[in-house]
Amino acid sequence: MSREDYRPFVPAPGQSRLAGPTPRAHSEARLKSPGAQALFSAWEELSKVPFKGITTDGIVKPGLFAREENGAPSAEMTVAATALLAMLGPQARDSMCFPVDTRVWQQWQNTEILVERHGLRLDEITVPVRDAIMQVLQASLSQKGFQDARDVMRLNQFLGDLVGGPQVLGEWAYTFCLFGTPSNSDPWGWQLFGHHLSLSCLVIGGQMVLSPTFMGAEPTYADHGPFAGISLFQDEERCGLALMRSLSPEQQCLALVSRSMKGADHPPGRWHFADHLHMGGAHQDNRIVPYEGLLASRLTPQQKRDLLDLVSAYVAPLPAGPHAARMAEVERHLGETHFCWIGEQGEASTFYYRIQSPVIFIEFDHHSGVFLTNKEPAKFHVHAIVRTPNGNDYGVDTLRQHYAEADHHRG
Repeated sequence: MSREDYRPFVPAPGQSRLAGPTPRAHSEARLKSPGAQALFSAWEELSKVPFKGITTDGIVKPGLFAREENGAPSAEMTVAATALLAMLGPQARDSMCFPVDTRVWQQWQNTEILVERHGLRLDEITVPVRDAIMQVLQASLSQKGFQDARDVMRLNQFLGDLVGGPQVLGEWAYTFCLFGTPSNSDPWGWQLFGHHLSLSCLVIGGQMVLSPTFMGAEPTYADHGPFAGISLFQDEERCGLALMRSLSPEQQCLALVSRSMKGADHPPGRWHFADHLHMGGAHQDNRIVPYEGLLASRLTPQQKRDLLDLVSAYVAPLPAGPHAARMAEVERHLGETHFCWIGEQGEASTFYYRIQSPVIFIEFDHHSGVFLTNKEPAKFHVHAIVRTPNGNDYGVDTLRQHYAEADHHRG
């Protein structure tokens, strides 16, 4: 892909999508639009609903998640987070720190519009504090996971430079929160969110839950400037398409939900102007998403291995121990896993697919342009989501089990 493949949006007079010289000024201008008002109003209503988790029928399936060590790098994480706290004054701590069981976990979103008043905004703090936050991420994630997160942030800067809005779409246009007190044994965690990136990490002793995760890019490739050569989502795109194309005609018929990526061609509620075909986006913590598509029990042994390899690409941000535990969890429920597809299967085709089981929920979607000019979905704008259904997003069920064990020991 070259720069000729994507072109920046050139607004008509009075229609700038980047009104305002700063993120907060831009947000105040953007929030006046009917679309933004409708989106954030809907999110506000959803945020009032008690957390349950994504389910297939509104009923949480119990007993899916174990409270057990999985090799989380808690010692390194605690050192990094403690060093960060030592750099902050009372006001910054008050902005950044929350109880570990707060519903603030759920207040993430992935637009460029800055409406939140909580957390530390990375483009409004000193470089040493910002670097200390990055140290927390680096201690928590795999090398690839940290690199991918940083590349999402860098591509956001590339987009800002491309459309003439680097103050709004910047490398550091993200918010960081800390939950609980960093500890090698007690529960705590962190969250980073902003345009095209949201990571939520809970750790209890040697156990880590990294969910939900959201990564995206528009465009997915930088062909010039300081970030030239950065490219994201190649494995997720290529391996997803290869799996679909490996299916027999009968299997493809079962997997295929629709050949059309156009929102107008889908039933009401299936396509959203902000999330497009995604069903597990921001503030969708309690969404009911019935299974669709091909059951993995109908796959050949090779296709099952390919499906697990595809899942592995999405949970790659986890460090080695938690990654192995997560893959074992997914494999235990492989027989209940569904793979569904929307779109065509040509090399140049755009598409959506979902991998869904009782313990994992993965979505890949090609989007139309927001800041670029493509009115139809294009391969250079991608959103990818990983969630843990049935109540363990944000490690909620793991934390519940921890409290139950603690109460038992005290008793």
